[in-house]
Amino acid sequence: MTHGETATATHGTAAPPLLTARGLAKAHGRTEALRGASLELRAGEILAVTGASGSGKSTLLHCLAGIVRPDAGSVTYAGLRLEKLPEKRLSELRRTDFGVVFQFGQLIPELTAVDNVALPLLLAGTARTEARARAGEWLERFGVRGQEELRPGEMSGGQAQRAALARALVTGPKAVFADEPTGALDSLATEEVMTALAHTARESGTAVLLVTHDAQVAAYADREVRLRDGAVSPLEVTA
Repeated sequence: MTHGETATATHGTAAPPLLTARGLAKAHGRTEALRGASLELRAGEILAVTGASGSGKSTLLHCLAGIVRPDAGSVTYAGLRLEKLPEKRLSELRRTDFGVVFQFGQLIPELTAVDNVALPLLLAGTARTEARARAGEWLERFGVRGQEELRPGEMSGGQAQRAALARALVTGPKAVFADEPTGALDSLATEEVMTALAHTARESGTAVLLVTHDAQVAAYADREVRLRDGAVSPLEVTA
């Protein structure tokens, strides 16, 4: 069964999309990164967005997560038009409903692993003791047990990236946006990180939009689309 067939069989057409993008356009100076890109992300789905380097994959993810506003088009989440929301509301969504993971994790170097993971909970008003306890549980789930008090510079790349994934999921988000989350890892660490992410996402029903150029990473997705010339098209898969 192909990725597309898997997604259809798993999610069907009855379930409404969790997030819908229509006709997204975005330019960086004179460079058009997106030219009418459209896609849908469904609850519990792992969707891989692939494409050549510089094809606009990161720009697309940033628009979908409300980090960057598109020049044209719309992003709708739970009835909300993200491009029309004020920055304060977008920040709230990224603390509660969305989790974002970047290629190099972007952990705060001065904080320990457990405090990095607890940070979104603390920002949402969770008591420090509870936030640290929940963060520790997520670190253990991602196989970083015993590393809680290490700072990012004291951890391996794979450990730091698993901590970044734990931070993205600790609040129980509806959707996680992962931008080349294994780009700085070797093949073994990539397998460990992706296995943990896929298992946790499917267990919790979290939707994952995964931007990658790595076929090894895309293989973990239920469905794969390609970004080409600023637009999204279903990946043609041969059996």
